[in-house]
Amino acid sequence: MSLKKGFGARMLRWYEVNKRDLPWRSHSKPYHVWLSEIILQQTRVAYGIEYYNRFVKQFPTIHNLADASEEQVLKLWQGLGYYSRARNLHKAAKIIVEKYDGAFPDSYYELQKLPGIGVYTASAIASICFNKPHAVVDGNVYRVLARYFGIDNPINTGPAQKQFAKLAQKLLDSHDPGNYNQAIMEFGALQCKPKKPLCQQCVFQNTCVALMKNKVSELPVKKKSNPPKKRYFNYIVPLFPNQQTVITQRLHKDIWQQLYEFPLLESKTPMNIQTMGSNTQLPSWVEADSLYLYNEEPWVHQLTHQHIYTSFWIAPVTTPDPIQTVSITTLKTYPVSRLIDRFLHKFFD
Repeated sequence: MSLKKGFGARMLRWYEVNKRDLPWRSHSKPYHVWLSEIILQQTRVAYGIEYYNRFVKQFPTIHNLADASEEQVLKLWQGLGYYSRARNLHKAAKIIVEKYDGAFPDSYYELQKLPGIGVYTASAIASICFNKPHAVVDGNVYRVLARYFGIDNPINTGPAQKQFAKLAQKLLDSHDPGNYNQAIMEFGALQCKPKKPLCQQCVFQNTCVALMKNKVSELPVKKKSNPPKKRYFNYIVPLFPNQQTVITQRLHKDIWQQLYEFPLLESKTPMNIQTMGSNTQLPSWVEADSLYLYNEEPWVHQLTHQHIYTSFWIAPVTTPDPIQTVSITTLKTYPVSRLIDRFLHKFFD
């Protein structure tokens, strides 16, 4: 038996016995597979199921999603991060409805023309929904292939990514590409895990190069990246009479675009009560003598390329509302970042 047939056959047999019962696997409808793939790029399966069910409940069809406002979509996505993916989800839904009459294109290449759908997502949809022979390569697949074949080229470099993509395509079961793709991803998630892989119960233990050479913990290899940029966010939380406050929408191209937040001062270094109270950029309605810090230690929000050190400054205001305000009771209806959502629950609940 050839390597391709032997590897694929064992992988599919393992999958048939061990696959999880996930809601989007009950059928192969492109809308549901697409939703699950976009959501799972952001979180683990256990957490992703909750978001998937929310989306399917509120937007049962792609027409429902296309008809929604961007704000509705962002609010439902809240907590997952990388909100550009939610915006692209919405844009793609509109295009599919307007250009394709609500039916996903079955072409791998046409799928990649849609916002937010790259090589990986197009491969998943094309193979699972339309039985097209396109291999997926995600973190799980990199790990399985790196260990099984003993490949130590850094997976976050261009040459290695091409190498893995070529190998994945070579191993793909062209007769059952959808199940094979799901099988190798599932195998990486449940069996060939990043930490504490189940090597002694593995169907590939007699042929896995990393296991034979005692290199399982060393693979896959990643090239060290530059340290993340540090940013310091100082949110001013105004408390006006009659349970009023101020929030604004982030409109510039940066993290959390289109989400709502309290007035923000970004600084190059952490701020204390002295530097904050004397800051010339403070809004005119802030009464510096009443200003106080809510969290003594900054809340750190870690993104791939930047870490956001966040302080919340409470600003009681006694003068009449000088600007447009909103009721505190309505704050939780706005789409906000995970940081702001955490603060709302801690401070106002």
